[in-house]
Amino acid sequence: MQHIFSSAGGLTVVPYPGSDPRLLLTGGGTETAYEYRDRGGYRPVGSVAALADEVERSGLRGRGGAGFPFAVKVAGVRGGSRAGAGAPAGWTETVVVANGEEGEPASFKDRWLLRHRPHLVLDGLRLAAALVGSRRGYVYLSDPEAARCIGAALEELGGALPDGPEIAVVQVDPGYVAGEETAAVQAIDGGPAKPTDKPPRPFEAGVAGLPTLVSNVETLANLPFLDRWGADTYRAAGTALSPGTFLATVTAAGHPPTLYELPHGLPFADLLALHGVAESELRGALIGGYFTGLLDRTVADLNLDHETLRRAGAGLGCGAIALITAECPVAVAAGVLNYFDRENAGQCGSCFNGTAAMAAAATALAEGLAGGEDLHRLRRWATVLRGRGACGTLDAACNTAASLLERFPREVAAHLDNQCPDCAGGPALDHAPYRVATEVVL
Repeated sequence: MQHIFSSAGGLTVVPYPGSDPRLLLTGGGTETAYEYRDRGGYRPVGSVAALADEVERSGLRGRGGAGFPFAVKVAGVRGGSRAGAGAPAGWTETVVVANGEEGEPASFKDRWLLRHRPHLVLDGLRLAAALVGSRRGYVYLSDPEAARCIGAALEELGGALPDGPEIAVVQVDPGYVAGEETAAVQAIDGGPAKPTDKPPRPFEAGVAGLPTLVSNVETLANLPFLDRWGADTYRAAGTALSPGTFLATVTAAGHPPTLYELPHGLPFADLLALHGVAESELRGALIGGYFTGLLDRTVADLNLDHETLRRAGAGLGCGAIALITAECPVAVAAGVLNYFDRENAGQCGSCFNGTAAMAAAATALAEGLAGGEDLHRLRRWATVLRGRGACGTLDAACNTAASLLERFPREVAAHLDNQCPDCAGGPALDHAPYRVATEVVL
């Protein structure tokens, strides 16, 4: 049976047809502690070694962007832990952070979990704390409604997680770079929510200088399922190297933004059908958010798993999938580059100047004002500026520019001649393309 509901703000939530959802719920409102426990949540923490084994066998990968194996991240924090000052004998002091600062404009899955299933997130944070032996945990976010829901959930529990760490909620201003893990650490320590140089990475020296596990809230939300049902059941969905399900925020012109829970490996063509978009309408897509750039219509032949998308020069990232249909890809790329120009942290000269330069060139192209020399510079910048920033923003801008020039040469040529029929009324460059408004779910 297909479960669908629409929230008051217009976001449609759809588990994959014929499946039992692991992360989504097919009803409105916020899940209470009683409802969550009735569904099997907050089980007593058993053998940590057994849980760690299930996590490793599951192949759980991070849902925040890079798809890094969660078990490797846990092992890094455990390997870097040390006895804290004043801690009981034998205690290894570490910190856990549930990262819900969803800076990607085209994504809404983390805010949905925090707003509608706060206890699932908190339970996952509790289990992660057990895995690394932590007594301190943070929920890091920017969405005021999500902060309210997490606070209310903690109040339901009397202010403390069962068999869990002490929890604090840290709310920052939203921003593309604010969700980067070193930005989260710096903000929790009282600084600005901006990335810092690496090394050290948080697993080596994070919050208060302690080994810190910073993990996306969707990643943590998978732990209660693993704890209850084990790795074999977890791996029943997905592929061998991309197991389990994932949350995908799908946006397309003329369709409401939709949050799906999908099995890894799903053919992209099946997602198009599920979303009601004909393959003939598709011109391309942004997959994984803005970071990996644009794919052309050959994306319809791919499967939604980490390995397939990496081979195609893209990535699943945070699961945000923006379908390019009626929009001009040149205008989309210019909009993304203008967004990066506005949102860069302003800390690295190469990023501050590089994103501005690429945005200016792409805007000139979108407006039919660019020449061959502008394209030459844009192509060169997309190559030589890679890897020069403290975070991924500059690389993301390079990916956007390079993918536009490589995958949409016909549209680029039309703009050079100021002959693009899609942009006759002027390209829209003053917004973040496919942004899902914070107010969409109330």
